[in-house]
Amino acid sequence: MTPEKVETTPSVVFFVVFLLCAKALFDRLQKERFSSMKKIVVVGGGSGSFSVLQGLKGYPYDITAVATTFDSGMHTGEIRDRFGTLPSGDVRRQILALAPEDHSSILRGLFMFRYEEPEAKFSKSLGNLMLMAAEKITGDPVAGIKAISELFQIRGRVLPVSTDDAHVCVELKDGTVIRGESNIDKPKHDGSIPIVSVYLEPEALIYRETYEVTRDANLLVVSPGDLYSSLSPIFVVNGYTDAVQECKGMKVCVANLMTKWGETNGYTVADCARVLTKYLGIPKFDAVICNSKPLDPGLLKKYAEEKAFPMAIDEAILRNYAGNIIKAPIADETGGIIRHNSRELARILKGCVP
Repeated sequence: MTPEKVETTPSVVFFVVFLLCAKALFDRLQKERFSSMKKIVVVGGGSGSFSVLQGLKGYPYDITAVATTFDSGMHTGEIRDRFGTLPSGDVRRQILALAPEDHSSILRGLFMFRYEEPEAKFSKSLGNLMLMAAEKITGDPVAGIKAISELFQIRGRVLPVSTDDAHVCVELKDGTVIRGESNIDKPKHDGSIPIVSVYLEPEALIYRETYEVTRDANLLVVSPGDLYSSLSPIFVVNGYTDAVQECKGMKVCVANLMTKWGETNGYTVADCARVLTKYLGIPKFDAVICNSKPLDPGLLKKYAEEKAFPMAIDEAILRNYAGNIIKAPIADETGGIIRHNSRELARILKGCVP
């Protein structure tokens, strides 16, 4: 039995050509639309960058999240060691932060799902496994991130600071060297000994696209986060300070709300700004955003049990590292957790866009 011959009429050909032209026009308009948008780059990881990104995605900006890629703890570290893929914990959070709230609830749920057996100290993140699988399927870590980002239709892009395999190291005041992000994040050593420097072992090179978006940013936002295990490691990547120094846009830091045992014991906002500007290679930030909202005493008592305390501002010293100090009620205590208010942060950052 021979297949029937399908005739291609002029009207069908015209319709196909029309669709192709319409798509080309749509793609060009989309490209022009994004090229005319103000470019915001948010640097960091954890819940801090999540809060910043979650608020900003509601505004018409071209947003790029730059993730730290040197995690070594829990499931992220296990996947990194076993499969040799890029650590994905912060990448996963940033994708979720930029995903539309009305996107498929089941897909978001799967990406956030974590299987845990507390007694066996067993915890696995399905989102980390999805990113690992995407990297293996595409054969490239950034292509894998972009594939998952498209799946979630995120409002912006997520990029790694580097695709090189490196570990975070810090040197303590007594000369002790602590290796590995997880060992710094949850110290097994005496956490009262101050950290004096941070570096990567081996050295890592900035990812090319990350260099370009950082250089071209209209607004560069250093999000709240762990000073020595999350933020500073990004800035010691070879080439990162070059991109920052070439950037002509505004450079803004969102201050942490609380200190962290083993990293910022006794630190003020000025101390953090001093460390960050040193590693960024800039004299000062254009602005530092600080919290002005009083925190609940009962909640602070719980945090004190973990040796975490409100971070003092110390304006006189902070002016050495900030062209402008913006004080606003950026704290949120919903659910008994002290975190940043994403809507208030986005409102303030909108005013910082040149």
